[in-house]
Amino acid sequence: MPPKQTLNIDFESDLWNAANELRGAVAENQYKDFVLSILFLKHLSERYDIRREWLQNAFNDKNSGYCTDDQAEQEEILNDLDEYASQNIVILPDEASWDYLRNNAEQDNIKVIVDEAFIKADELLAELNPAFKGLLPPIFVKSQLTTEQTAGLIHLFSKDKFSEKTNPEKDIFGEIYQYYIGKFAQAEGAGAGQFFTPESIVQLLVEMLEPLKGRIFDPACGSGGMFVQSLKFIQSHEGKKGDIAIYGQERYEGTLRLCKINLMLRNLSFDIKLGDSLLDDKHQDLKADYIIANPPFNVSQWHSEKIKETDPRLLGPREEFTTDGNANFMWMQTFWSHLSETGTAGTVMANGAMTSNASGEKQVRQKMVEEGIIDCVVRLPEKLFLTTGIPACLFFLSKNRDGNDGIHRARKGEVLFIDASKLGEMKSRKQRVLTPKDMDQIAGIYHNWRNIDGNFEEEAGFIASVSLDKIAENDFKLTPGIYVGTAEEEDDGIPFETKMAGLKAQLADQFTESTRLQALITDNLKEF
Repeated sequence: MPPKQTLNIDFESDLWNAANELRGAVAENQYKDFVLSILFLKHLSERYDIRREWLQNAFNDKNSGYCTDDQAEQEEILNDLDEYASQNIVILPDEASWDYLRNNAEQDNIKVIVDEAFIKADELLAELNPAFKGLLPPIFVKSQLTTEQTAGLIHLFSKDKFSEKTNPEKDIFGEIYQYYIGKFAQAEGAGAGQFFTPESIVQLLVEMLEPLKGRIFDPACGSGGMFVQSLKFIQSHEGKKGDIAIYGQERYEGTLRLCKINLMLRNLSFDIKLGDSLLDDKHQDLKADYIIANPPFNVSQWHSEKIKETDPRLLGPREEFTTDGNANFMWMQTFWSHLSETGTAGTVMANGAMTSNASGEKQVRQKMVEEGIIDCVVRLPEKLFLTTGIPACLFFLSKNRDGNDGIHRARKGEVLFIDASKLGEMKSRKQRVLTPKDMDQIAGIYHNWRNIDGNFEEEAGFIASVSLDKIAENDFKLTPGIYVGTAEEEDDGIPFETKMAGLKAQLADQFTESTRLQALITDNLKEF
């Protein structure tokens, strides 16, 4: 069973207050840059404190490997840079610590103090790892923020709920990123399909793929939520983070910076590159064991003409297997090309990908069905995304369908369909989430279907394992509803005649009440 899902930290009102601090001085699509930068510095400062306290406690633990009562030796360990660098922790000078910022928040030059702290921290991070260079660029002095607004941000984020000490396993950066692009979607360009993947969808993808060991790749990695959830999965199954290698690519530099921050704070090694994965694949030779992605939906005019005729990702001629009208299936071909010989990809797609007959889309989908590439399709409930109303589904592509690994059965001639559209619960008036029970159920179905020792049973209206021939008969459409059929209605045991009599009596009562109300309204109107 997956670990209990933790929903968003209760800080929405605080983030709205932060937005009010920034409003008028900073463009809406830059709110998160200021918020996450200042929070990153806070986390850097806290992580040093956390590690120092751990070492001090370890001096009294005989099993820690640090046990000693020699004061000089203790002092040497506490000041050993390697004890911190091994955990991706830098020792900040006092003037770059969070306590210093908080204590000087009311100074007239607080913007200068913040930027100088950023510069010092960024230099130390670059010394720790060249890949960390530029994670904290100075942005406050050149902004239009007042000293009062800057002080307001510092005081606001001094609250415990924004502390790594009190929220060690929360994806604080990811949740804040989601909040701001949800609130200010138009400024972020969410209409182009760029949005944060809700935690429940990320967790479901990871639970289904089970990425315990190997290379994990996300060619549209955003702020790194897929990687963070993979780490949580590994930790919940007592795995080792050293057993995975992380690769990614992100088109937007600011978002890439947030991703690196997210991974760096979790002590994960990574190779994340800047660029457009469709037109400038920076990991051409990578073969990943797991691909977990949520690429932008339905992107048009992505310049498919720039794809070379000889591009190894293509499953057929470029003219037939790409379209500038929609990049969805170019993403799918990219995923497939990057899988290892036993790799599996799980990706979020717009529902239209299941049925589109447009040239350059249907050809790819048909080829994937005929070649036994598609492993599973899951239809998701509506309202899972805050920033788009586009209905979504999950596609799983696998090169591990021949049954030769001793774990999974041969299933290349069939596809699993799951219609999860009725699952989930409303977290708010606008957003639905998948519950831990839902995720456990969906992931369990997939594992039971593909595993040798699985106990799989079809269920009308919900799940079905379908032959490729039957899919071909349905014009290669992949909508689960076509194949799972209609769920059987439960019989309440009440005879039809009894039900009908009751309904007639109820209708008669309603007619009588309607007549009474009509007469009452008419009498009241006579007074005017």
